[in-house]
Amino acid sequence: MKKVYRHVFGWFFVLLGIIGLFLPVLQGILFLFIGALILAPEVPFFRRIIEDLRKRHPYIFDQAKNLLNRMQAFFRKKNHREDIHL
Repeated sequence: MKKVYRHVFGWFFVLLGIIGLFLPVLQGILFLFIGALILAPEVPFFRRIIEDLRKRHPYIFDQAKNLLNRMQAFFRKKNHREDIHL
């Protein structure tokens, strides 16, 4: 079931990105990138694209990983505080 959700959301963002390339309101590149990130574990084409980007721009991926880790720690801490107060 997780694969189905991954494909539905991933292809939705890719489609939104393609539409966004032609409409000035949507950020097409951003949506294409999000869709590629979601689909990378399942679709070899997107996996290769993400790996190539990671090799070309390791600093950006390191910063994104650090941000993700800080967000996870923040939400773990927040959930822990809520558990204590209950």
